[in-house]
Amino acid sequence: MPSDVSTNRIAGLEALLRQRQEKGSPPVETWNPPYCGDIGIKIRSDGVWIYGGTPIGRMPLVKLFASVLRKDADGRHYLVTPIEKVDVDVADAPFLAVEMEVHGSGREQRLVFRTNVDDVVEAGPGHPLRFEVEPASQGLKPYLIVRGRLEALVTRALYYDLVELAVDEGSGLGLWSGGIFFAMPATAA
Repeated sequence: MPSDVSTNRIAGLEALLRQRQEKGSPPVETWNPPYCGDIGIKIRSDGVWIYGGTPIGRMPLVKLFASVLRKDADGRHYLVTPIEKVDVDVADAPFLAVEMEVHGSGREQRLVFRTNVDDVVEAGPGHPLRFEVEPASQGLKPYLIVRGRLEALVTRALYYDLVELAVDEGSGLGLWSGGIFFAMPATAA
């Protein structure tokens, strides 16, 4: 792809960033543009965004890309604008939950998370927590739905905080947030 095309895309995305700051998040779930292929964007498991083999160091650009990221029913991730859809290779989850606040306790407890791209999400009916058993270690990996089908992997430090908050409701350990009990599966470890 010629470099001027990539530059034009980035200039267009910067304009979209200015619009986002004025209007809020774009309605990517309602857009159905044609698929335009792979332009070399990846998200590593540590949350670093890569373009052309190089980390994207400009956080406003990462946040812009994150705002137009979508995971479709086919399980693939895409950057979506009203006129095009391109692949994003995601190693694990596109976001990381890096900060957590706990409000209340017991069944009234609310867990509020901030992601590495500054989305703030309260775990509950619209933003469930799920736990996956990691095959290699048999440990748990917690994930939080941020929007649509997009998830944030809860960082290891926050995972330990979640374990400390876990309660036994008779059927096993889990966490309360937003009136919902999120069960933690038993592990072999």
